[in-house]
Amino acid sequence: MDIKEIQSLIKFVAKSGASEVKLEMEDIKITIRTGSSETAPETTFVQQIPMQNAPQQAAPVAPTAPAETTPPAAEANKAAEDDAKYITIKSPIIGTFYRKPSPDKPVFVEVGDTINTGDVLCVIEAMKLFNDIESEVSGKIVKVLVDDSSPVEFDQPLFLVDPS
Repeated sequence: MDIKEIQSLIKFVAKSGASEVKLEMEDIKITIRTGSSETAPETTFVQQIPMQNAPQQAAPVAPTAPAETTPPAAEANKAAEDDAKYITIKSPIIGTFYRKPSPDKPVFVEVGDTINTGDVLCVIEAMKLFNDIESEVSGKIVKVLVDDSSPVEFDQPLFLVDPS
């Protein structure tokens, strides 16, 4: 990889909005971190000699956005107003989100189900421990915001609940 390819990769990452991209090839390891728009992207360039018999992994390249990512402004405002009347149940930990207690069991809750305080909504696996996530509110499940078996972050919205 020559310097022009590296420079064009830096420009691509900066325009894409990704905060960090790591690229590893046979003898090159590149990490590109972008800060705010006021600061220039920071690039770490390390040239390494590959170890023999080490497995090679393909590193992800910056994600590309779908062609249509934003609805018209009127629809976006209406959706935001609708979501404002709901309570958001967020992840208390980092881990993997599961809607079922095990693969052969039914999901804990579906959209439209009425829940009470203390009901188990999902399970989040963290470090090989399965943590039941219980509801702190009563209401009706309006929306499930995370796909089954997806990684979740701390404080990431999981469910929308209508308290009325």
